[in-house]
Amino acid sequence: MAQLTLKKIEKTYPNGFKAVHGVDLEVRDGEFMVFVGPSGCAKSTLLRMVAGLESITGGELHIGGKLVNDLPPKQRGIAMVFQNYALYPHMKVYENLAFGLKLAGTPKAEVDQRVRHAAKLLEMEHLLDRYPKQLSGGQAQRVAVGRAIVKKPDVFLFDEPLSNLDAQLRANMRVRLTDLHRTLREDGQAATTIYVTHDQVEAMTMGERICVLKEGVIQQVDTPTALYDRPANAFVASFIGSPEMNIQPATLQQQGGANGLQLGLQLGSTWLPLPAEKAAALGGRNAAESGAIKLGLRPEHITLAPRGAASTPAQAQLRTLEHMGNEVFIHFDLHGVPMTARVPADELHGVQGLVRGAPLGVHLQMAACHVFDAASGLRLC
Repeated sequence: MAQLTLKKIEKTYPNGFKAVHGVDLEVRDGEFMVFVGPSGCAKSTLLRMVAGLESITGGELHIGGKLVNDLPPKQRGIAMVFQNYALYPHMKVYENLAFGLKLAGTPKAEVDQRVRHAAKLLEMEHLLDRYPKQLSGGQAQRVAVGRAIVKKPDVFLFDEPLSNLDAQLRANMRVRLTDLHRTLREDGQAATTIYVTHDQVEAMTMGERICVLKEGVIQQVDTPTALYDRPANAFVASFIGSPEMNIQPATLQQQGGANGLQLGLQLGSTWLPLPAEKAAALGGRNAAESGAIKLGLRPEHITLAPRGAASTPAQAQLRTLEHMGNEVFIHFDLHGVPMTARVPADELHGVQGLVRGAPLGVHLQMAACHVFDAASGLRLC
């Protein structure tokens, strides 16, 4: 049993600065949980509090049902992998992996068995006789992970372990780490994991659930799909997704149409009628009742061709194109409002005059839009 429970966890420093504000969170037994957020959101501070490297000012921390607030790190059943790996330079890889076990008085035969098992899991058996200076960044990272595995901890803690690697190696290691987590879980080793990153791509691809933090406060905890499709507020909506969601100030207005008054959004000088289900979800709000709002629309929901009945055409002005291979990011102005579209590369075939300042016809898929309260940032529909 390696469930983690955080109850009203707080962290206040001696100078009075409050970094963590009453965090309530449950990490399930065997779960891969990711803490994500911008720099300074207290995700690493929260991880260090779990590890016992930072004191807890208020609240309770339970690991496996046991209160551990005042326990030293070595008694918490955790293993931590740091950003800088912290390998002993004068020891070979085998010795780096075995060192902690030897200090704990583990029998020599068991030390050897654990070290070689970890090396096999991480495909680094050929590295056991090398010194850290003879390793690449990715190899050193695997050694740091192996050193955690041999301890057979209840909880793995990762503090931005891939941030020092190049982009291609980070992508490879993301796959390796998530596969390792599943392998350990299938082998019966409790592999409850908390992984800290500022990279939302890492969070989305690795986490079974993601905890989004801002200024020491949890914004939302959910699966990657739920965070992307149903963000709780404008901050989560803008942080999760690449390119980020288009979020712009707008007002709710009613205009007359063939079927009477219709609720829609006034985005600058552009009128965007809302589909019936979106209008109904707003509960009959109007500008006077709801105050200022914000429109949220993912880049992939802006297209060059109509898609369905809720596809609203608009004339825009091209700013620039980013060719990403199989897709293109189109940055444009919608009557002075900057927006970004994400379209398949083949949609641009046959489109003429794609130069800066050229007119561009776009279609906004309003059935997929989000509406946020401008003051609180909370999603309204």
